[in-house]
Amino acid sequence: MKYCIACRSKLPAKPVFKLENAPASAQNIPDAREVQDDKGMDLFLYQCGQCGLVQFDCQPVDYYRDVIRAGGLSVTMTNLRRSQYRHLIDTYHLEGKRFLEVGCGGGEFLKVLTEFPAEIYGMEHRPDLVAKARKAGLQVWEEFPETADQVFGGKEGPGSFDVFLSFNFLEHQPRPDVMLQAIYHNLTEDGMGLITVPALEYILEQGSYYELLRDHLAYYSFDTLRQLLERNGFAVLEEEMVNRDTISAIVKKVPLGEQVINTAFGEKTFPGSLAEGYETTAKEMEELVKRLERENRTLAVWGASHQGFTLAATTVLGEAAEYMIDSAPFKQGRFAPVSHLQIVAPEHFFRNPADVILIVAPGYTDEIAGIIRREFGKETGILAIRTSHVEELH
Repeated sequence: MKYCIACRSKLPAKPVFKLENAPASAQNIPDAREVQDDKGMDLFLYQCGQCGLVQFDCQPVDYYRDVIRAGGLSVTMTNLRRSQYRHLIDTYHLEGKRFLEVGCGGGEFLKVLTEFPAEIYGMEHRPDLVAKARKAGLQVWEEFPETADQVFGGKEGPGSFDVFLSFNFLEHQPRPDVMLQAIYHNLTEDGMGLITVPALEYILEQGSYYELLRDHLAYYSFDTLRQLLERNGFAVLEEEMVNRDTISAIVKKVPLGEQVINTAFGEKTFPGSLAEGYETTAKEMEELVKRLERENRTLAVWGASHQGFTLAATTVLGEAAEYMIDSAPFKQGRFAPVSHLQIVAPEHFFRNPADVILIVAPGYTDEIAGIIRREFGKETGILAIRTSHVEELH
């Protein structure tokens, strides 16, 4: 019997969606030796009948405690974080307060926070990322919230914090309640927080089944995120959709026993948008590949992200594309899971040009399209995956 990771209720017997031949992870990208043994897996998505949280029933990836941000320094994400910090500090008068990012990776977003009047700390599980953050001059230590009564930084550590930050980390956690309780107990009485998670609403509205991946155990909606936060001692002061596909919430700590929990979460059953989205996307990929074959034009993919990996694994894209471009050096020279497309640097294009490039990095599409136009020439065709459709960009 499977149990909800948020409220511990029994999950229904029947899943709401099955994703076949999916990548086993988004970060364990096989190299030339490992690619021979790499294979896909079937993932089963459930919705809790008690709290409404949509979730996979599988074990988490082995690196769920780590924060790995390939796009952490992109212009799009840097500007978003800067705007969020400014609003949070100015609106709630948090100048000079002690900020802690829980799961800070290499300190990419903490570095942006140094532009503001704040006392800045970070905690990260992966040692090499801690070292990277420290090298950048940030106050970061190695730790992960394992227990609800954990004292961050140890008994001789930096003490309580006024504000916590958590960026697209909660959805990876097999026990999100424990993580939030640990954070709660390390905040001052009037502590606040800024938290973001990928939005279930976006995935369902767009039918973008390729947003699903094993790394993300949970798929939060506004309702289910709010309920989880309220159950674990936080009142939600503000919530909004940012960057088209992400829920952002500002929260405030409230005394345990005094929180008000709204148990409504909307529809208990899934719309058919995921299955419909898969069918539509798969068909459009087939039509695209056939058209390019008739025109004798070659195709490459830009975006070694979970979206790109899933699309390449579950449609004809993986067989038809020449290679997969990504700007992250640690991905280059490896192979996309399941499809085994070679991942290359943008410079590879000049050695082996493709006639058409399909962008599969939602949230960064315009930024990448600008790079292609500027550096690859006007004759290069640019396509992008938008919702469940392929669109031509001019």
